[in-house]
Amino acid sequence: MMDGEYQFDRSDPEPTDLVAAPGDESEPILIELGTGVFALVRDEIGFGESSIGLVIDTDGLTVIDTGSTPVRGRTARTAIEALTSEIDVPLKRAVITSSRVTQTGGSALFWRAGFYGTDVASDELDQPVNLGAIRRLLPRLAPAYHDHFETRPITHTVDEDAWLTPSMRLLLASGEAPRNLVAHLPGVDTIFLGALGSFGVRPLAFAGDPAVWSAELRRLATLATTFVPGHGTVGGRGDVEVLADYLDACVGATGAHVPSGPWDDWTNPEFDEINTERAARLARGDNDVPTAMLSLLGLG
Repeated sequence: MMDGEYQFDRSDPEPTDLVAAPGDESEPILIELGTGVFALVRDEIGFGESSIGLVIDTDGLTVIDTGSTPVRGRTARTAIEALTSEIDVPLKRAVITSSRVTQTGGSALFWRAGFYGTDVASDELDQPVNLGAIRRLLPRLAPAYHDHFETRPITHTVDEDAWLTPSMRLLLASGEAPRNLVAHLPGVDTIFLGALGSFGVRPLAFAGDPAVWSAELRRLATLATTFVPGHGTVGGRGDVEVLADYLDACVGATGAHVPSGPWDDWTNPEFDEINTERAARLARGDNDVPTAMLSLLGLG
């Protein structure tokens, strides 16, 4: 069931006070995955270099996540408008896989769309933005998060697996957050993992559950052969399974050290300590945010 009771004023003008962070205005790489299905990925790999999905249906366009900053949202929207200039369909829907700024930072640039997300994402996006924490987490992108930065709210909450369009099924999952969304395109054998996917980038599980996350990835890996992560470029089942292996390694780690593996060359090694601490805390029934995360944000 999808609840669409929440409404916001779509007559609001889009933001004009955009501030570009380094790399914000570089064009995304457009990868066609099948008829009417595209991934817009960044040419750099790292946390915050977020991908966006695009699905073209007869009644309109759907984006999957919105990029990490407003300018990146605008750059993606410009690329989408150029791609679809010869077809007369509106941009109707935005699927939000997580409330994290890496998925929602560009949401104000898709302000006419209906926003679909879980109740968890909706509740978190209704809270004031913690600008200080975001700037410390993503220091390279900090200029984009000026004092008037904001994200759009969820307008339609999704509480069960459901077909959003004839080509796209939304699936509930969890692990990065208590509830996430992924978008399944059976016609092109593809899943947009969004926040659940990091290929070549260490995931960040400060509020998630690494063990559950790993199990969910292994389940999703059986449903498709092509996977678009929230961070990194398009991959296959092997990439999903290696990411699950990394999360399992965090669960089984002793202290902050993650055993050596294919992830040794992945970006953001500072997340190892956060992920292993989170897994250890959950194992003893402690749901608090890891002290390593608080330290990273300058709060510890």
